[in-house]
Amino acid sequence: METELDACSMTGTYYHNVDAKGRINFPAKLRELIGETFWIARGTSDRFLSVYSSEGWRDVLRQVKDLKGPQGEKLRRWICSGAAEVTPDKQGRVLIPAALREYAGLDKDVVVLGAGRKAEIWSSERWREMDEAFDPTCAPQLEELCL
Repeated sequence: METELDACSMTGTYYHNVDAKGRINFPAKLRELIGETFWIARGTSDRFLSVYSSEGWRDVLRQVKDLKGPQGEKLRRWICSGAAEVTPDKQGRVLIPAALREYAGLDKDVVVLGAGRKAEIWSSERWREMDEAFDPTCAPQLEELCL
Protein backbone atom coordinates (compact mmCIF):
# COMPACT_ATOMS: atom_id res chain seq x y z
CA MET A 1 0.00 0.00 0.00
CA GLU A 2 1.52 3.29 -1.10
CA THR A 3 1.32 6.19 1.35
CA GLU A 4 1.58 9.95 0.93
CA LEU A 5 5.31 10.72 1.10
CA ASP A 6 6.58 14.02 2.41
CA ALA A 7 10.09 15.46 2.32
CA CYS A 8 11.27 13.33 5.25
CA SER A 9 9.22 10.13 4.92
CA MET A 10 12.00 7.77 3.91
CA THR A 11 14.93 7.62 6.29
CA GLY A 12 17.67 5.25 7.33
CA THR A 13 20.70 3.49 5.88
CA TYR A 14 20.57 -0.22 5.08
CA TYR A 15 23.43 -2.45 3.97
CA HIS A 16 22.72 -5.33 1.57
CA ASN A 17 24.35 -7.50 -1.09
CA VAL A 18 23.56 -8.09 -4.73
CA ASP A 19 22.96 -11.81 -5.23
CA ALA A 20 24.09 -13.87 -8.23
CA LYS A 21 20.81 -13.10 -10.04
CA GLY A 22 21.15 -9.32 -9.63
CA ARG A 23 18.63 -8.98 -6.80
CA ILE A 24 18.85 -7.03 -3.57
CA ASN A 25 16.73 -7.26 -0.46
CA PHE A 26 14.86 -3.97 -0.36
CA PRO A 27 14.35 -2.84 3.27
CA ALA A 28 10.92 -3.67 4.71
CA LYS A 29 10.59 -0.25 6.33
CA LEU A 30 11.03 1.47 2.97
CA ARG A 31 8.78 -1.05 1.17
CA GLU A 32 5.98 -0.14 3.58
CA LEU A 33 6.30 3.51 2.57
CA ILE A 34 6.98 3.17 -1.13
CA GLY A 35 4.36 0.58 -2.00
CA GLU A 36 4.11 -2.93 -3.41
CA THR A 37 5.36 -1.91 -6.85
CA PHE A 38 7.83 0.91 -7.40
CA TRP A 39 10.23 2.42 -9.91
CA ILE A 40 14.03 2.33 -10.08
CA ALA A 41 15.76 4.87 -12.31
CA ARG A 42 19.22 6.27 -12.92
CA GLY A 43 20.20 9.00 -10.48
CA THR A 44 22.41 11.96 -11.22
CA SER A 45 26.02 12.10 -12.32
CA ASP A 46 26.93 10.69 -8.88
CA ARG A 47 25.97 7.30 -10.37
CA PHE A 48 23.37 5.99 -7.95
CA LEU A 49 19.83 4.69 -8.48
CA SER A 50 16.72 6.57 -7.44
CA VAL A 51 13.75 4.59 -6.15
CA TYR A 52 10.29 6.14 -6.45
CA SER A 53 6.80 5.17 -5.38
CA SER A 54 4.39 4.90 -8.31
CA GLU A 55 3.03 8.36 -7.44
CA GLY A 56 6.56 9.77 -7.16
CA TRP A 57 7.42 8.36 -10.58
CA ARG A 58 4.26 9.95 -12.04
CA ASP A 59 5.49 13.27 -10.60
CA VAL A 60 8.86 12.79 -12.34
CA LEU A 61 7.10 12.01 -15.62
CA ARG A 62 4.92 15.13 -15.30
CA GLN A 63 8.08 17.24 -14.93
CA VAL A 64 9.86 15.44 -17.79
CA LYS A 65 6.87 15.97 -20.09
CA ASP A 66 7.38 19.74 -19.86
CA LEU A 67 11.04 19.73 -20.95
CA LYS A 68 11.42 21.68 -24.20
CA GLY A 69 13.78 21.62 -27.14
CA PRO A 70 16.41 19.10 -28.25
CA GLN A 71 18.09 18.97 -24.82
CA GLY A 72 14.74 18.36 -23.17
CA GLU A 73 14.05 15.54 -25.59
CA LYS A 74 17.44 13.96 -24.89
CA LEU A 75 16.96 14.24 -21.15
CA ARG A 76 13.42 12.84 -21.35
CA ARG A 77 14.72 9.90 -23.39
CA TRP A 78 17.61 9.30 -20.94
CA ILE A 79 15.33 9.36 -17.89
CA CYS A 80 12.59 7.16 -19.31
CA SER A 81 14.86 4.61 -20.97
CA GLY A 82 16.77 4.10 -17.73
CA ALA A 83 13.79 3.20 -15.54
CA ALA A 84 12.24 -0.08 -14.50
CA GLU A 85 9.09 -0.95 -12.58
CA VAL A 86 9.80 -3.61 -9.94
CA THR A 87 7.79 -5.69 -7.51
CA PRO A 88 9.54 -7.37 -4.56
CA ASP A 89 9.21 -11.14 -4.25
CA LYS A 90 7.95 -12.78 -1.05
CA GLN A 91 11.41 -12.38 0.55
CA GLY A 92 11.48 -8.65 -0.26
CA ARG A 93 14.05 -8.99 -3.06
CA VAL A 94 13.91 -6.91 -6.21
CA LEU A 95 15.70 -7.62 -9.45
CA ILE A 96 17.73 -4.63 -10.56
CA PRO A 97 18.15 -4.74 -14.35
CA ALA A 98 21.71 -5.29 -15.53
CA ALA A 99 21.93 -1.88 -17.24
CA LEU A 100 20.99 -0.11 -13.99
CA ARG A 101 23.43 -2.23 -11.95
CA GLU A 102 26.18 -1.33 -14.42
CA TYR A 103 25.29 2.38 -14.38
CA ALA A 104 25.51 2.55 -10.57
CA GLY A 105 28.47 0.18 -10.24
CA LEU A 106 26.49 -2.31 -8.17
CA ASP A 107 28.35 -5.57 -8.03
CA LYS A 108 28.31 -6.88 -4.48
CA ASP A 109 27.87 -4.59 -1.47
CA VAL A 110 25.16 -1.93 -1.74
CA VAL A 111 23.67 0.73 0.48
CA VAL A 112 19.98 1.56 0.36
CA LEU A 113 19.12 4.85 1.99
CA GLY A 114 16.07 6.89 2.65
CA ALA A 115 16.27 10.27 0.93
CA GLY A 116 12.99 11.93 1.82
CA ARG A 117 10.37 11.30 -0.87
CA LYS A 118 12.51 8.66 -2.54
CA ALA A 119 15.10 6.05 -1.68
CA GLU A 120 18.51 5.65 -3.26
CA ILE A 121 20.68 2.63 -4.03
CA TRP A 122 24.45 3.15 -4.01
CA SER A 123 27.47 0.92 -4.36
CA SER A 124 28.82 0.81 -0.81
CA GLU A 125 32.21 2.12 -1.97
CA ARG A 126 30.72 5.09 -3.81
CA TRP A 127 28.43 5.90 -0.85
CA ARG A 128 31.35 5.75 1.60
CA GLU A 129 33.29 8.21 -0.59
CA MET A 130 30.31 10.58 -0.79
CA ASP A 131 29.58 10.34 2.92
CA GLU A 132 33.20 10.92 3.94
CA ALA A 133 33.55 13.87 1.53
CA PHE A 134 30.49 15.67 2.92
CA ASP A 135 31.44 18.70 5.01
CA PRO A 136 28.48 19.88 7.13
CA THR A 137 30.09 23.30 7.53
CA CYS A 138 29.53 23.87 3.80
CA ALA A 139 25.77 23.46 4.21
CA PRO A 140 24.38 26.68 5.71
CA GLN A 141 20.89 25.15 5.77
CA LEU A 142 22.11 22.69 8.40
CA GLU A 143 22.37 25.54 10.89
CA GLU A 144 18.65 26.20 10.43
CA LEU A 145 17.67 22.66 11.33
CA CYS A 146 17.02 21.59 14.89
CA LEU A 147 19.69 18.89 14.99
